[in-house]
Amino acid sequence: MSDGHEQGGHENVPSRQRRRFPGISSRAYEHPADRSALVALRKLSGFDTVFKALSGLLPERSLRLLFLSDSVRVSEQQFAHLNDMLRDACYILDLEKVPPMYVNQDPVPNAMCIGLDEPIIVVTTGLLELLDEEEMRAVVGHEVGHALSGHSVYRTILLFLTSLAVRVAWIPLGNIAIMAIVTALREWFRKSELSADRAGLLVGQDLTASMRGLMKLAGGHHLHEMNVDAFLKQAEEYEAGGDLRDSVLKILNVLPRSHPFTTVRAAELKKWAESRDHQRIMDGHYPRRSEDKDTSVTDSFRESASHYATHVKSSKDPLMKLVTDIAGGAGDLGGRVRRGFGGFTGTASGEAPRRDDDSEDNT
Repeated sequence: MSDGHEQGGHENVPSRQRRRFPGISSRAYEHPADRSALVALRKLSGFDTVFKALSGLLPERSLRLLFLSDSVRVSEQQFAHLNDMLRDACYILDLEKVPPMYVNQDPVPNAMCIGLDEPIIVVTTGLLELLDEEEMRAVVGHEVGHALSGHSVYRTILLFLTSLAVRVAWIPLGNIAIMAIVTALREWFRKSELSADRAGLLVGQDLTASMRGLMKLAGGHHLHEMNVDAFLKQAEEYEAGGDLRDSVLKILNVLPRSHPFTTVRAAELKKWAESRDHQRIMDGHYPRRSEDKDTSVTDSFRESASHYATHVKSSKDPLMKLVTDIAGGAGDLGGRVRRGFGGFTGTASGEAPRRDDDSEDNT
């Protein structure tokens, strides 16, 4: 493995040995919702055949030709420091075939892993100029994690369906049907981004660098003006703040996005980094690819359901609190809803919001 390069204007960083995870299954780092969806899809009879047939309809070949003709392919001769990072990431996660990687001229910081038959990784010049060596290493690991999980297949389909929805927007029922699929895929893909963030941490093995990278995606180059603890505090305030109206707005804001909000990603990654699951992987105890075929779909869905139930119970979001109260058979549901909306229904008619004497203050 190679560490510490001083090429292309990137600072030299101290060389250090990183742990390697031979034969690691992507199940080791996948978010429960991401994992259950992938296990179910992999178990579907004829799944590979369907998508190979579908590949003829997708613009994959066109995209490959486009990047080959109008971007810079990473190699030992071009962007050599990225080539070293890519090979290191594949070595650490034990990905046998190193996917092609391209640098695309675009001032918007971005990276993606797409492709049906063979994943390809693309990073923009805006991202290269924004991140330092260790932050970029986490991003490369993030994209290799996508490749190992097989996310590139579904990302390509998502891009295709999103484009198709625009083309058939004039067909009411056709557009509704496609957008329903797109919405579901986006929800899955947001969870897959959390999985890939974990893969990036396994490759970079530097939580501070991962945090810095996410902060830069939110606030740009001005790292000296930012603070990790304050940034994570934003995530707490985002989850717990406001009333039911804010909970609804959060859902509406995130629906069109393919990625979770940056503060949420940072908080989720830090939580996982401090978990027993992460420590077990670092100690060499993790599921192997050789065991993937024996994975139970039912167990995966059960684990996913358990995760969501725990999330709802522990969430500070007003809507999640209401769901927990309803599930627990809490009384005075109408009063709780009124208070959840901050007395919105009462003040709309000029009345002061009513407060029960025995009610709790949830503000």
